[in-house]
Amino acid sequence: MVENNHILIVDDDDRIRNLLKEYLSEKHFIISTACDANEAKIKINFFNFNLIVLDVMMPGQDGYSLVKELKKKNSPPIILLTARGEAESRIKGLELGADDYLGKPFEPKELLLRIKNIISKSSKIDTKLEYHIGGAVINLSKMIIKFNNSQKKINVTEKKVLIEMLSNPGKTYSRSRIGEISGILQERSIDVMITRLRQKIEINPKNPKYLQTIRGSGYVLWIE
Repeated sequence: MVENNHILIVDDDDRIRNLLKEYLSEKHFIISTACDANEAKIKINFFNFNLIVLDVMMPGQDGYSLVKELKKKNSPPIILLTARGEAESRIKGLELGADDYLGKPFEPKELLLRIKNIISKSSKIDTKLEYHIGGAVINLSKMIIKFNNSQKKINVTEKKVLIEMLSNPGKTYSRSRIGEISGILQERSIDVMITRLRQKIEINPKNPKYLQTIRGSGYVLWIE
């Protein structure tokens, strides 16, 4: 499933940014945009993106340099957009860590297919890494959450739900779907589990910022 995946479009061409934002939004993606590398890095620090579509030729820091910088961290997959047709340019981007490339001009549908392909391959998170939700640090392999100078354990069912929701931030999960993931059958028990998770990651569990209730639909996990 690709619905509600958050994509960052980085391009100095207003027309391309707006076209891709409109097209991909219609395909049920959450879209943010940036006109250059500096704006992109600000948004990357505030939001958790599932994929970045990045133009190579931009004023200031170019796409190659930004790929190199981002790949030193826990970067999402990157698709490079380039007007250059030479094999050397494509190879350079891939060597720096880009996951795919697309030459301009291109059909939005082709970009959509490449996005779906990459997201489907990377939808499962690496349980060996640590994940941040606000001030909470989640270590799935050790099954602990560090928050406010304390350390709290998570059980197997909580881990299963976190893996699924961390893989799809911004996606709403019904109680029945959470029940399928966790193996919990009773809705009341599902609500209790969500309450326990909130107590481990939220500053104010009664007014949650990250693990929220969508009235009539279920629960959603937001990651900044």
